[in-house]
Order: sequence, then structure tokens, then C-alpha cells
Amino acid sequence: MYAVRLHAFGPAENLVHERTDAPSPAPGQVRVAVAAAGVHLVDTALRAGDPNGPYPLPELPGIPGREIAGTVEALGEGTDPRWLGRRVVAHMGPANPGGYAELAVVDADRLHEIPDGLGDDQAIAMIGTGRTALGILGFTELTGEDVVIVTAAAGGIGSLLVQYAKRAGATVVGLAGGPAKVRHVQELGADIALDYNDPAWAERARTALRGRAATVVFDGVGGPAARAAVDLLGPGGTHLVFGWSAQGITGGGPLELDADELAARSVTSRSVLGPAMLERFGGGQVGLRRLEEESLAQAAAGNVVPAVHRFRLAEAAAAHRALETRGTIGKVVLIP
Repeated sequence: MYAVRLHAFGPAENLVHERTDAPSPAPGQVRVAVAAAGVHLVDTALRAGDPNGPYPLPELPGIPGREIAGTVEALGEGTDPRWLGRRVVAHMGPANPGGYAELAVVDADRLHEIPDGLGDDQAIAMIGTGRTALGILGFTELTGEDVVIVTAAAGGIGSLLVQYAKRAGATVVGLAGGPAKVRHVQELGADIALDYNDPAWAERARTALRGRAATVVFDGVGGPAARAAVDLLGPGGTHLVFGWSAQGITGGGPLELDADELAARSVTSRSVLGPAMLERFGGGQVGLRRLEEESLAQAAAGNVVPAVHRFRLAEAAAAHRALETRGTIGKVVLIP
């Protein structure tokens, strides 16, 4: 089979598309003929060898990739035979499990059957990115009275947050970098779509909102864009941080508000990633699975349509470069 392997930490060019041995499923596992593999910004940090990332660095050489969709074509000993031949999707865990490949093995208890009508690449978008979007939404109950700002509205998570907020009836301000991404945010249904590279975007938002203050900021960018978005919050507003993609590009990082500002403005700010998110859905693997199931169900019902940016498996290095420079729209997926 062909796979993308990493032999040494470093730049995207260190990802090599090459022939390697097919993996064999262990007891309780299945082997999947991969039709789509997810790429995450965290993958770029692991590839670069960043010791400060959220996960331990993998052993090398190895095959990156934690999200796969495809068809079960082999079973390990003791695995339920009903999985054979089914279209499945799985988040494989945080290590170095081998998703960037034509064939991959995964524990059967991580599998979800892909609902009818949902494409493999769409299922990939919902199994990781989609579950995170739902987890973020769990920190607020949006209504038609809300004015929501999404700072990374053309990304995988942000594009889903825009859609969920619109379904709740909220007024949505979607921010993205560059004309193509702004057009995408408009197509998602945002009431106001603006380019955060425009120094006047915040003033444009104020004018368009006609005096209404923001009630919620979903912040996946950090840096100056997050600062300007939070300045649009009114009393009682909420700033929810789910990323800081500006770091390393504009010199930005996660926006941290001190206690004096929070008290003076009567706003709240918190990071919504990690254990706090899962606790609302049962904690640990139970919480993750509930989020995954609900995320897939939302897409299958047509309540949201995940945006997908596709690359061929052999183009994994290009996919990483595009992610690192914010040159993608939606969830990045590799197609073997």
C-alpha cells in the first residue's frame, strides 16, 4: 500500500508519500480501506516536532493522521463480524495511528457507521471538527436575541458554528481572511461577512449592526482580530476561545482578558477546549462518543453542511503548508 510517512521532525516536505507494508488488525480491531483521511492543525505541530503541543510527540518513522473514513475490509480476532463491509468513520486517538494511508487499523469500539447520504469526506469533517463545534456550542444557549461573532468563520469549526448559530435564529457576524473566504462565509448564511485583514472591519460591523452589541464571540483566531471582536461585546457578553490560528502568522496568540476588564465590562471569557467540554457530555470517551454521534446525525439530517478542502494523499505536504498559512476553507481531507 501507499502511505505518507514522517521520518524526521521538521517542515512539511518531510512528509513522504511512499510504499510500505499494510497493517494487520489486532484482536478487537478492524482494517479500513481508507476513502478519506482528516488533517488537523495539530498534525502540523506534531510533524514539526513542537514539544509544547497538546499531545506527546510520536515515535518515528510513523504515519500521521487521526481521522479516517472508508470500508472495513478485514477483522482482527474476536471482532464483531457485522463490521465487515460497512462504511465507517473513526477518530483514532491522539497518538500516531496511521490515518494518512490507503489502509489503516483502528479499534472497533471507535467506529461509527456512516449514515446513508453522507460522503466519506463529510463524515471525516464531522467526526473530529464537528464534535468540537458541538462541544463549543454546549457552553451557550443561542437564541434569536443573540448577536454572534465567529472569528474563523471559513474554517472547519467556524463554518459549522455559523450554520448552527443561524439555525438558532441568531444574527451572525462571520470573519475570515481574504475575499474568497469572505464569500464562503456569505454563502454559509452569515448576516455580515467581513475580512479581518481590513483595519476597518470592526467599525463596519458596528455600522451594520446598527447599535446592537455582540453577545457571544466564538474565537478561533486570537491576536488582533480577537481583541477587536471582544471590544464589540456588550455587558453580559461571552468570549469563548477554541483556538488561536493567528499565532506564528500575525504574531498573535490566545487573547487573555484580565479580571479587571472582565469585571468592569461585565463579560466572561474562557477556553472551551479540553476536559471542561467533555464534562458536559459525560466525560472521557463516553462524552467524545456522544458528541461524535450527534455531530454525524446533524450532518445526515442536513442541519449543517460541512465545508471540505480536498487534497490527494500524495499531496499531504501541500495540505500541511496550506493549513499553516491559512490557505484552506473548511476541513482539510486527504483522498487516497
